[in-house]
Amino acid sequence: MNPSSDSSAERMDTDALECTIIHSMRRRFLPASNFSPPGRGFLAVIIFFVLVFSPLTVLRAQSGSGGDDPRVQKLYGEAKGAEARGDTASAVAKYESILRIAPRLGPAYNNLGALYLRMRDYPKAVEVLEKGLKIDPNMPSASALLGISLFQMAEFAEARPPLEAALRANPSDENAELYLAKDLVNLGENHAAEGHLHHLLQRQPKNQELWYLLGNVYMQLSEKAFATLDAINPHSVLSHELRGDIMSSMSNYPGALVQYKKAVDMAPTEPGTHYKLGDAYWKIADWANATKQFQAELVNDPHNCMARWKLGNILLRQHLHPEQALADTAQALASCPNLTEAHVDHAIALLRLDRYADALPDLRAAEKARPDDPQSHYLLAQAYRALGRTKEAQAEIQIFAKLDQQARAAMAEKAQQILQLKGKSKTPDN
Repeated sequence: MNPSSDSSAERMDTDALECTIIHSMRRRFLPASNFSPPGRGFLAVIIFFVLVFSPLTVLRAQSGSGGDDPRVQKLYGEAKGAEARGDTASAVAKYESILRIAPRLGPAYNNLGALYLRMRDYPKAVEVLEKGLKIDPNMPSASALLGISLFQMAEFAEARPPLEAALRANPSDENAELYLAKDLVNLGENHAAEGHLHHLLQRQPKNQELWYLLGNVYMQLSEKAFATLDAINPHSVLSHELRGDIMSSMSNYPGALVQYKKAVDMAPTEPGTHYKLGDAYWKIADWANATKQFQAELVNDPHNCMARWKLGNILLRQHLHPEQALADTAQALASCPNLTEAHVDHAIALLRLDRYADALPDLRAAEKARPDDPQSHYLLAQAYRALGRTKEAQAEIQIFAKLDQQARAAMAEKAQQILQLKGKSKTPDN
């Protein structure tokens, strides 16, 4: 969605042509009250027909603007030919010549502005597009191009009005809406940006850039909320837990432990404080301290299924006491029957106790909840093999191998995409 790319500029150019063609058709063929714009597919046919068989019609649409001057029509054809050859400089020169002959021809300003935007000459694009909009304010594509050019110059406050105007005139303009969302982020209007990003994602649910931008919006909103929470009372239990959460999210576990310990010292009987401290120990494989904190949490909150599950998980990780691990994971599932991690560990405990048939229901539940998780398929293969169900074991091991390979490839691709996307947010040249 780079505005300086050929495809974006051509899209804006096409929008301008659409307006002029529709206006021309309305004037020539139908009363205004009976005319409705054609769909995109039909419009593409019309544009093709006009450009191939009657390229002069496009600039004739504005009566009295000079668009029907033969010299203008000749220059327009030459400009489009230069664009088709990739000779942008010649196309710019042709449009400048057109405007010397017909200085009130709005679409020519739009098309020239699109070329300057493509060339990344943003100040010149702004100058040309502003002139065009003074002559003909009813050019949504020119408004969008103007807003994008201003955004690229980091003139965020100035970019907002033309982008909003373009979107009001053409609510389906996804390019204008994307840049409006980016502009709002830079203006600190995160809630408004969030709405536009959600609207775009309804139409482009697999657009990674949109999800990346939305994640940044949520991050900024959470940072603001956290800063307010900390400002109210920087020495409260919640403030210490917040600092611990932030440090934990950055894998700064020593720092997180300091903050969680302060929260425990301030509220040793409050549910949740011991769990957070235990979880930090669990993440660094400090099993003894993690066990101590999870047990303390269960005194405060006997129904904390996460603490109960992790007690069983710790035993399994150390290959200790599968009977106790089985009991802990069973209690976790009694409180949280849909806790997939507890189903997996309950099954592992059963497998270690050679209770292969008993492990199948948990493994099937885990497989159903997470069909793309390789671990469940691997464990199912083990259980089926131990039960002599060779064919089913082979099927599961094949699924495991395929999913494991896909997971490794996806992880490598994701790492590459994150590196590429990191430079795209909050920079004017986006």
